[in-house]
Amino acid sequence: MILFALRRLFGFAVTLLVAAIVIFWLLDLLPGDPAQFMLGINATPEAVARLRGQMGLDAPAHERFIGWILGMLQGDFGTSYTQRAPVAELIGGRLGVTLPLAVFAMVISMAVGLPLGILAARRRGKALDTIIMVTAQTGVAIPNFWFGMLLTLLFAVTLRWLPPGGFTPWNEDSGAALRGLVLPSLALALPQASILARVMRTALVDVTGQDYIRTARAKGLTMGEAVWRHGVRNALLPVLTILGLQFAYLVAGTIIVENVFYLPGLGRLIFTAISERDLILVRGATIILVVTVTATMLLTDIAYALVDPRLRERSTM
Repeated sequence: MILFALRRLFGFAVTLLVAAIVIFWLLDLLPGDPAQFMLGINATPEAVARLRGQMGLDAPAHERFIGWILGMLQGDFGTSYTQRAPVAELIGGRLGVTLPLAVFAMVISMAVGLPLGILAARRRGKALDTIIMVTAQTGVAIPNFWFGMLLTLLFAVTLRWLPPGGFTPWNEDSGAALRGLVLPSLALALPQASILARVMRTALVDVTGQDYIRTARAKGLTMGEAVWRHGVRNALLPVLTILGLQFAYLVAGTIIVENVFYLPGLGRLIFTAISERDLILVRGATIILVVTVTATMLLTDIAYALVDPRLRERSTM
């Protein structure tokens, strides 16, 4: 298990390095000059050159890249061009919105998708199975931002149960902050719950035909008892991979939902930084998303190996 984890950690480090190189050079190749953008079209070349020197943009690309990496390893992500504040502080303040949003959406997705998938598998071929699968297919097809607007129209505008958008800081009113995340969490969770339901149903249907399920039935267990005691754990193996991918998607996919609900999260910060050509802020926020997504996949691989010892055995061959 230790060797397996070390290999995954090495892959994690290599992935981050490659991602950092791609992020830095892709943003560096974007047309336009951040200094010119900040000063306006009427700025003199001397003023633009002076600002480029202050921003460190006049140094060679490889030097700026190495300085960026070394700074991040020490917790220094640089200073935002437009907001004149440390990038690390700006990102840290926004993660308090984005991470709870992704976690809440993940909890809702699991609470809805897994039971529906199990129920559909138990009623395979019957009307309830068909209804659940058709509903799940519809949920996958509906864009989360459009579903979010429908939720706002119903629960915020018509019923007035929840706020239509905005966010109250946790330290001011945690209850209001939680209510502000309900609708965006539901909007994010809908397609993920639909996918989980379909995957869970398929996995359970596959395991019900296995020999150990027939053996359990022969020992006197009902189908429901055999599936619950012996089948669900094996059916969860492919679901674990989907869960890891889903959480990564939820973290990276908050950009649209945060803009729909006016949430001051990391996604909205990236959107604003892109529109203002604040490249150092875009780089810092994007690499944080990459770290979060990659770390999630690393933990998923380790969890998969803990559940399925065969994966650890194959990795040592």
